[in-house]
Amino acid sequence: MTARGQAQRRLMHYPSATRRALLTESHREWHPLATDRGSVVYTIDDLKTNRDAQITVGSIVFFLLAFPIYFGMAAADADGSLGGGVADYQVNGEITYVLLDSGTESIADGTPWSDTFNTDAVSDADELNIVGVELRLSYDEDEQPRGLPCGSQTAPDTITGMVSHLEFSQSGDGTNAGGQGSHTLSAIWYNASMVGEVVSGLSMSEIDAQLDAGGAGLGDHMAEISVAADGDSCATPAGGDNQDGGEEVSWEIHLMVLDYTIAPYLDTSDL
Repeated sequence: MTARGQAQRRLMHYPSATRRALLTESHREWHPLATDRGSVVYTIDDLKTNRDAQITVGSIVFFLLAFPIYFGMAAADADGSLGGGVADYQVNGEITYVLLDSGTESIADGTPWSDTFNTDAVSDADELNIVGVELRLSYDEDEQPRGLPCGSQTAPDTITGMVSHLEFSQSGDGTNAGGQGSHTLSAIWYNASMVGEVVSGLSMSEIDAQLDAGGAGLGDHMAEISVAADGDSCATPAGGDNQDGGEEVSWEIHLMVLDYTIAPYLDTSDL
């Protein structure tokens, strides 16, 4: 058998090759899987009715959008800047508390106690994003009820705390009604309303500026505690009043450290 005959015999065993060879340029104009130099070509009608065409084109559009965002963020991380323009961003974050100091003080009625605490007491404080300071107070009741003929009980006292750093301060009070009490107060210098939300109308750098304290939390932090004591009166006028000269207050002062992320927000609810 000649070489030409052998080639013809091989083509008879592989009809698919023959069909590919018969796909002319005119076929390519309408065939949904027609190719132009190896690339799949879809028409507008294909995008309306062909599920594979819709998935393919949708995937291409997604990656065309996602890749520039990803590489833009990677480049921004490399040079230490945030290059995202004005858009929608998902902001997530978490506060951790670092103990600065603690103690217990006997505080006399009408005589405030105060002290100052510096972040030098915390290891590597300059590497922390300190965005606030928190004061935690707890207290009991020193006053004792008196029996007959007085018949008095105990009267609640008011314990007031104040915590501050630079121009930021917060105060609040609580009572020891029922024999004990506690309350917490904090001063912050970041935009807490952004955390856990989708933020619109700002760039990444503008959001970052409201979450990164930039060292503003370093230095002195001050706490002050005062007591307004109140002694109960006897049930009988001749019994007199209880004596309550103050309270013992336990305190803790904590630095508030924020770790956060900012990422482009993609609304997938309609996909």
